[in-house]
Amino acid sequence: MPRGPKGEKRPADVIGAAIRVARIATGEEQEEPERKPDSPAAELGRRGGLKGGPARAKRLSPEQRSEAARKAVQARWEKSRRNKP
Repeated sequence: MPRGPKGEKRPADVIGAAIRVARIATGEEQEEPERKPDSPAAELGRRGGLKGGPARAKRLSPEQRSEAARKAVQARWEKSRRNKP
């Protein structure tokens, strides 16, 4: 069965999809996306990231932190300028 943009199951045929949409619209059926539990590897990576940022900030001098923040702002600014028409 195909999946929607948020991971929900969707009927493969057009008529089945239309019937499902009508049932959701009338309240006969609830549309709830399936939630997959996070993998153990993702959890370990998150824990490492939560520890690493503050540890690195503590190790850097105020000038180095300021320079890193300035570079991050420039990168975000450039990214937003590239996406504009």
